[in-house]
Amino acid sequence: MAQKQDLDVLIIGAGIGGLTLALALQRVGIRCRLYEGAPEFKPLGVGLNLLPHAIRELGELGIVERLVEKGIPTREYCFYTSHGQHVYSEPRGQFAGYEWPQVSIHRADLHTVLVEAVLNRLGRDAITFGHRCVAVDQAGDEAIVHFGDAAGVVIKTVRASIVIACDGVHSAARKQFHPEEAKPRYQGTTQYRGATRWKPFLSGASMVYMGTYETGKLITYPIRNDIDGEGRQLINWVIELSRPNEQTRDWNRGSSVEEFIGHFEHARFDWLDIPAMLRAADVILEYPMVDQDPLRFWTAGRITLLGDAAHPMMPRGSNGAAQAIIDANTIAVLLSGGDDPLAALKEYESKRLKATGDVVIANRSQAPDAILRVVEERTGGKRFDHINDVISQTELVAWQDRYRKLAGFSAEDLQSPRKSA
Repeated sequence: MAQKQDLDVLIIGAGIGGLTLALALQRVGIRCRLYEGAPEFKPLGVGLNLLPHAIRELGELGIVERLVEKGIPTREYCFYTSHGQHVYSEPRGQFAGYEWPQVSIHRADLHTVLVEAVLNRLGRDAITFGHRCVAVDQAGDEAIVHFGDAAGVVIKTVRASIVIACDGVHSAARKQFHPEEAKPRYQGTTQYRGATRWKPFLSGASMVYMGTYETGKLITYPIRNDIDGEGRQLINWVIELSRPNEQTRDWNRGSSVEEFIGHFEHARFDWLDIPAMLRAADVILEYPMVDQDPLRFWTAGRITLLGDAAHPMMPRGSNGAAQAIIDANTIAVLLSGGDDPLAALKEYESKRLKATGDVVIANRSQAPDAILRVVEERTGGKRFDHINDVISQTELVAWQDRYRKLAGFSAEDLQSPRKSA
């Protein structure tokens, strides 16, 4: 595709959002450069889910086949009480009739696929590492980014037609745009995340939700297949527990199984020995469940925010990465469709600000697993004889349908043309 010679986009941050944006811009013929604060690319984190609306966007970038090779297409969601009683199951992705799969994948594998695609398509020098944005500015027809060292001393200033900040929850541009912004909103819970080499459970592609955070909530699903030639998988798991006030946001802070194992010693079921799996983890990380209230604006002239820099949300409902991916394709389509990049950035904001703000709010209380809180409240935390005595199948289905619709991946939403086009 012919390049838009008058447009040069500088992307701050080479995470999931920034890399997807680079691929989306390259696809529509817009030049871009990425600057990343880390000194080099390192595989980090544990697992995540890419929902069908994210996969549809990534399909336009030609990388879905690689993602499916690296990850596991999710077959079903299964919901259980803390006692291990089954509440509800439903098929997911292509198993639910969608054109696109839902893919469970290690964050490092997703990041690797994106990095490789960017370097192959944009050139080996497309990403400049060791450059952390410390401030942004603009003058005339240029946006300006100041990069600093670890101490915050400016080491380089770079100019571009447009700047898009994809540098996460600690974004310098976000802080500069909103210096009065309140501290992160703490949910009152802490999340522990890990990955364990374990034999497949249930369908071998099931995502299980169990319990509530007062007594110990678990989410677990496989993210790599046959990792040892003996059929074992890499199983991702997430624990959420009520904890005292905590504000530090660091996805890579280490923890230990002793912090939470007491809540799961009883959870030895015929389909999975949960305490044994937790104890066998390769790595355990912890993260406070915080988000930020939706912002009034993201865009100022030639500079805008994307992904966690724009709308940090609690990691529930598998929507953080998905919303960043949708942001990226939306910007690329809008920038390619007209001659006024400033108007395109404002239109991007008008399309995405409320939509993502609604997901931020929903993830506080209406995420898919919150239905287990309803069951817990109605039973008083005790065992039931029949789930239909507690909650109807109609209500269970309606709860999941409501979240799908709000987050933009209902079957009806994905059958319609892309809203960003």
